[in-house]
Amino acid sequence: MFSDMVKNKVLIVDDSSMNRSILSDILGDEYEILEASDGLEAIDILSKEGDNISLMLLDIVMPRMDGFSVLSKMNENHWIENIPVIIISSENASLYVERAYDLGALDYIQRPFDTLVVRRRSQNTIMLNGRKKSVGNSNENKLSRNIQNLNTVIDLLTNLIERKKVDISGHTENVCAITDSILNNLGGISFKYKLTEEDIATITIASALRDIGIFGVDEKFLMSDTDEAIAEIRKHTLIGAEMLTKLNDETNPLIQRAIEITRSHHERWDGKGYPEGLKGDRIPISAQVVALADTYDSLTNKKINSQAITHEEAINKIMNGECGAFNPVLMIVLKSIADTLPAKLK
Repeated sequence: MFSDMVKNKVLIVDDSSMNRSILSDILGDEYEILEASDGLEAIDILSKEGDNISLMLLDIVMPRMDGFSVLSKMNENHWIENIPVIIISSENASLYVERAYDLGALDYIQRPFDTLVVRRRSQNTIMLNGRKKSVGNSNENKLSRNIQNLNTVIDLLTNLIERKKVDISGHTENVCAITDSILNNLGGISFKYKLTEEDIATITIASALRDIGIFGVDEKFLMSDTDEAIAEIRKHTLIGAEMLTKLNDETNPLIQRAIEITRSHHERWDGKGYPEGLKGDRIPISAQVVALADTYDSLTNKKINSQAITHEEAINKIMNGECGAFNPVLMIVLKSIADTLPAKLK
């Protein structure tokens, strides 16, 4: 159905054909891949493709023209203003990394490549750079800060997933995508919730941490449906909020939004949720949106739900109040964007 959709282009620049092949395998299902074996080939592609490239993955040590020279050329031609660059290298010396950042690179991924890290960082760097273009270049500092926040989340989740051997990546990505879509369309339905572009980006990133508290629940309860197990599992909201609160970073909007979402994303509009039984707009809008996004993907995602239902069935169930009670305004937004959701999800 969506085979004709235009894919974002990712340029992989590395003198190792094996590294290019690995990255192509990781990203090729979602992006159109362009390859260059050194800096000179990269510059040639950039001169022809221009702003059609959504992301560059750039090695540092290469023959003929190295990565630093590519970044310098991108600055000279002002390409760096529109094409985000992630450095890919086994060189992890701070001088290499700092110089790359000074020349405009937004991120650094060290080899050997972790599939989850490469996919997440590529996807979200492209997403955040697209938002920067939509609101103007004056927000470049906010973009960089959002990317740094996002990478903190990615690294944390990756470590937890590896330790627990839990595969939540697809569901997490979907909830982020749905959350972003709802928030970006909320202002067109209601002026009640005054969210800035930075608020939207922060809430979208923080949504990935909604269930972090589940890692603090004894595993014996996770595979049980007894009343005791359900009560223990419900504590993940408070456990997660406590974990984040212990970071003692009251000035970081990402952490504060994550605490809201983690604590309150199982509250219900009618006051019948948990852990506090909050009702209506006593529930933070961030948690309200994430709860709705989580519910939709939990109903339709075959990777996490063996009895997944169709997109149309899920929308109807949510609208009919069969899956909990949600803010009527958010349900209107969901209905308005329903036809666009399947194309956004894994």
